[in-house]
Amino acid sequence: MGPCHRWIVRSLSVVALSVMALPASAQLGGVGLPSMPGVGGGLPGGVGGGSPMGGLPDLPRTPMAPRAPRAPAPSLPLPAASALPSTVRGLVGQTEVLAGEALTALRGQQVQALIRDHADLIDVDDQGQAVVRGEVLILSPSPKSLAIARKAGFRVGSETRLEGLDLSTVTLGLPTGVSVREGVRRLKALDPEGQYDFNHIYLGAGAAPAVARGPAARGGGAGVRIGLVDGGVAAHPSLGPVEQRGFAPGGLKVSAHGTAVASLMVGRGRGFRGAAPGARLLVADVYGGSPTGGSAAIIAQALAWMARSKVAVINVSLVGPPNRTLEAAVAALVARGHLVVAAVGNDGPAAPPLYPAAYPGVVSVTGVDARRRVLPEAGRGGHVDFAAPGADMAAASSQGGYVALRGTSFAAPLVAGRLALELASPDRAAAANAMADLARQATDLGSRGPDPTYGRGLVAFDLRTSPTAVGAGRALLAGE
Repeated sequence: MGPCHRWIVRSLSVVALSVMALPASAQLGGVGLPSMPGVGGGLPGGVGGGSPMGGLPDLPRTPMAPRAPRAPAPSLPLPAASALPSTVRGLVGQTEVLAGEALTALRGQQVQALIRDHADLIDVDDQGQAVVRGEVLILSPSPKSLAIARKAGFRVGSETRLEGLDLSTVTLGLPTGVSVREGVRRLKALDPEGQYDFNHIYLGAGAAPAVARGPAARGGGAGVRIGLVDGGVAAHPSLGPVEQRGFAPGGLKVSAHGTAVASLMVGRGRGFRGAAPGARLLVADVYGGSPTGGSAAIIAQALAWMARSKVAVINVSLVGPPNRTLEAAVAALVARGHLVVAAVGNDGPAAPPLYPAAYPGVVSVTGVDARRRVLPEAGRGGHVDFAAPGADMAAASSQGGYVALRGTSFAAPLVAGRLALELASPDRAAAANAMADLARQATDLGSRGPDPTYGRGLVAFDLRTSPTAVGAGRALLAGE
């Protein structure tokens, strides 16, 4: 998004937010405007490209109970479009469209910046997406595959055992003068049975929020355990003790994205609550402040820790391409009765599905705004399971107080928290029951029954906290 585009978005946002800040009696003859979405910037990590999948059988999606007849959605205190002056209607509409367009472009901009700023560490795959330079991942290799790789001039690194998932990975170094793209092609040609792939890099599916102070109060534990794979989580008045472990180079590092997502899962404060307030949160920081953080290999290690810890529900608000190692780790968790919840991403309705949300068995979540409309930047497809609030909302800031935010990243943790209240430990039958219960609670939106936009319907809408309710300011624009 260029400087001119950013200026337009900022100008429209300022006008609309200024109108909304007026007392009710002064707002266009007493008619209030809906809250405006904010777009943020500055996420950790990057994303990967699109390598072909293979080597694992598809797992059936969790069976759903029949959907109850659609009930009319309760009325919201919003003005009819005709009640607003045309100039204001145009500003509101343009701001929402531009905010969605900015967030759709954000992931690609971050990939380009990652490659540009860290060319010594980051390379690209065949699709031009970010991968760890000089590394090929091989999943659970046989002695034969390792022998073939050695004979072809690849350096065989140490094995990482993913205990709890019955998997392992080995990193292969490239022969001199061979790019990572050529290396993957050679290995697949020499050993079609081997499971070779890039070490793709993933990032969060939402805009990093701006800082704004607001009230908060600490909540107590509720005996529920839930997992988060993201960046590190800062101390915040709405959060109780958090168990964290760093998996990326550089150790654990606090992030704005991880803190916001954590609060939506387990936070509790004055005027604010997450989906499972006071629950015990286990956080796997897969970024650690490193340019190569968020890689498939690191995420797999984090998921293995969640499996060993017997965490039943795990939120992964990260998006990227299909990857054999990530696919295998997710499939192993699902087979063991865990629920993996992931955001569909913000690449737009025409974009290819993003992962891990599109893997079989993953609970895939899209976002809606305060008017229950799907975010225009949200992904679509038959893999979408549920919709939840993802804009016109606030969450905890890593610097204290609360912030406005936008993105499907922030819808997924609300669904994860709701499911965690129903699933105490990993169990396939209990997981299916928890999903069926949530589906029965969902409000049908869009086409009748499950659809590629809203999935089985809207849940957790009651958990949307308006930014004005907790004193959160608007979010920064991408790139600021």
